[in-house]
Amino acid sequence: MNGPLLVINSGSSSLKFGVYAHREGHEAVLFKGVVRHIGGERGTLSLQDAHGQKVFEKSAPYPTQREAFERAMDRLESLGHTPPVAIGHRVVHGGPHLREHRALTEEVLHTLEATTHFAPLHVPPALELIHHARERYPSVPQFACFDTVFHRTLPEEAAVFPVPRQYRDQGVERYGFHGLSYESIVERLKPRVPERTVVAHLGSGASLAALRHGISVDTTMGFTPTSGIPMGTRTGDIDPGVLLWLLRQGHVDAGGLESLVNHDSGLKALSGGTSDMSEITRAAGFGDASAALALSVFVRSIAKTIGAYAAVLGGIDLLVFTGGIGENSPIVRQRVCAMLGHLGLALDDARNRDGQGVLSAPGSRGTIQVLPSEEEEQIARHTRRLMRG
Repeated sequence: MNGPLLVINSGSSSLKFGVYAHREGHEAVLFKGVVRHIGGERGTLSLQDAHGQKVFEKSAPYPTQREAFERAMDRLESLGHTPPVAIGHRVVHGGPHLREHRALTEEVLHTLEATTHFAPLHVPPALELIHHARERYPSVPQFACFDTVFHRTLPEEAAVFPVPRQYRDQGVERYGFHGLSYESIVERLKPRVPERTVVAHLGSGASLAALRHGISVDTTMGFTPTSGIPMGTRTGDIDPGVLLWLLRQGHVDAGGLESLVNHDSGLKALSGGTSDMSEITRAAGFGDASAALALSVFVRSIAKTIGAYAAVLGGIDLLVFTGGIGENSPIVRQRVCAMLGHLGLALDDARNRDGQGVLSAPGSRGTIQVLPSEEEEQIARHTRRLMRG
């Protein structure tokens, strides 16, 4: 029961993984790794040990999720990793019928395969990895941890969409995503979870959530991970009339529309070609107007959402930045917080440049903090619990 767990967190072009052991009441990382740019010409497999020291890195093409998974597992075994006692998978969306973390039985797999249309960018790669893991470790129990579970607590007025009931009855509602990330933040804050918290998970995929006593009461992503604030390549919220116009004018069909809103929009479209925030901020600093616009739109949308969530919560006791951009971009944090002075939130410039821990200035009405997201650790916690029954 206390043996090593394998955690798999698959994306459309990346694969994160980790090995965890149960020690002194918590899940301790033994190895942690990532394969980046799967399907591209220059992929990278890197691996860290329990102390965060890099023990392996290799650049090579990783054409498929399966090959990335196999090479990662081969490398782990070469370092002495024994077969896991259980495997936990991150699954972005389980649709309307999978709203709890579950053992991956044949019935659950069948249900998941029937609901891939809820998140066609994310669920198919996860399913692919699930099947590969079952082939490699056929006797090891496997579990699915869904990003949507954390947001089951949304009140009806936050979850409902104003569409006819016949569609709501088929599962058209706000599900919310990045739930494992938000839950890991709450876990880090325990036992002193503030009453009114806003968490900004800012990365290539980006969302915000309003939490009351650590419980989700509102979030930006909705029916799919495409909605909310503008993201690396996703539109975020957009007037549906624009999409209807594109269809009616024959500019795109349904497949083209899906590609447009998920792959060709967001920061990439505004900046003129890049979705990388470090490249955008660098170009903006050199006077690139398109990059400056992308940065301003991103920052404005985040600040607007935080203001809205202050209204939902009746104020903000804690604002948390997490995710790749949230943790690593002082410029984004500074510009967002500069728009929040009316809420009494004040950032300390020196702390913000340092980018760790509490960033708020003395006298700030609420605390501003950077906390790393720990999705894989959260998956390990759920997997251990489910394995024990």
